[in-house]
Amino acid sequence: MTTHFITAEIDLQESPVQLNQAIESELQKRGEPLRWAVTSVDIEKQKAHVEAIVTVESDVNAANPA
Repeated sequence: MTTHFITAEIDLQESPVQLNQAIESELQKRGEPLRWAVTSVDIEKQKAHVEAIVTVESDVNAANPA
């Protein structure tokens, strides 16, 4: 298992609950989120900038080919 620092840009949503769901959905595409934070919001572009730490299962055979 490896950890990765990632950033994402998420469209602002109508409610905080919808924003939370959109963030978690996007992060799940990249791994299992350990933690995340909205680090800035671009009001003009209606985007939230998110930084996260995710874990990804590593393929043991890919790291140590036979």
